[in-house]
Amino acid sequence: SAQHFLPSVVWVAEWPAMERLASDHPHLYSLLKKFTNANVRLDLPRERQMVRYLMVFSAIFTASAVMASEDIADQYPQSELYSKPVEVVPHVFSAIGATAPPTYENSGHNNNLSFIVTDDGVIVINGGASARLAKALHDEIKMVTDQPVKLVINENGQGHAMLGNSYWRDLGIDVLAHVDAVSKTRHLGDSLLIGMERYNREKAEGTRLEHANLTFEDRYDIEMGGLKIEVLHLGAAHSPGDTQVWIPEWSTMIAGDIAFHERMPPIFVDTCTKCWVETWETKLEPLMPTYIIPGHGHPTNLAQVRRYTHDYLVDLREKVGKHIEEGGDLAGAYYVDQERWKNLDTFEELATKNAGNVFAEMEFE
Repeated sequence: SAQHFLPSVVWVAEWPAMERLASDHPHLYSLLKKFTNANVRLDLPRERQMVRYLMVFSAIFTASAVMASEDIADQYPQSELYSKPVEVVPHVFSAIGATAPPTYENSGHNNNLSFIVTDDGVIVINGGASARLAKALHDEIKMVTDQPVKLVINENGQGHAMLGNSYWRDLGIDVLAHVDAVSKTRHLGDSLLIGMERYNREKAEGTRLEHANLTFEDRYDIEMGGLKIEVLHLGAAHSPGDTQVWIPEWSTMIAGDIAFHERMPPIFVDTCTKCWVETWETKLEPLMPTYIIPGHGHPTNLAQVRRYTHDYLVDLREKVGKHIEEGGDLAGAYYVDQERWKNLDTFEELATKNAGNVFAEMEFE
């Protein structure tokens, strides 16, 4: 039922037309109230009709269309994209990837491919897992706007963020990434490409390794079409060069892999979970974004990603820390209690690996 997955697909929104919705579409209005418990007061003066509510992103219309589940092979079979881009907030779109490992069936689209439309061009966030997937995204952008793509941003140095760079560079479009992300792709790029070719087979056609041609360290400021956009590296988090795209005017953050909520956050051998928690608490939280597009899973709000990222990391570190204090070894660390998080996609694939990597990190802290 819709109620089963609503916590993972809602986000806070503003909408000034609730009065008209109630009048013109009473059934939809009642469903919104039922599923979101929205505090809708139509007796307020017209100037105060900007009411906050939790908006269900397409869930009212069809459950299957929004469940970014590892059990759904492909939501958009006519395209190499896993799902069709949707407008999250005005002018910001995202094609939500599968919350599953990359496969032939999802064409490696297991992260979110987003784009911002301005009056003077389009900014794309994530190059895609292949040249063909990048072209599929570009085809969708062309259906939304006549504005040209002027910049592509890789949110980190993982394959699904940058292996499609060759498509964009062949069009003469700049690609921006954090210096640490580029360092990673220069070191591991060949293996990333080979891995993608293995699962994607003929879908890898036309893809070659192409690193970002623009880099930054702490931040990169953009003004395009009158819109100010801050490309940020808030600090160490999930993987080297994690990048966040912040639009202060719209209180919207395309957060990348600093934030998870529908799938379990992967913790790599080189992930510093202590740093991730610190970056979250000291850099991300003070920005207080209203709308968040995470690296994986549907757009949501700060409370939701805090619960399934920050709180998960803190909980796992506490469990592993206690295990170490009691003299436990690595073999036992794999089995610390993570039942609280078993509802997350990729739990079976990642829970024990995460615990082992946190043990290795904390053993000599």
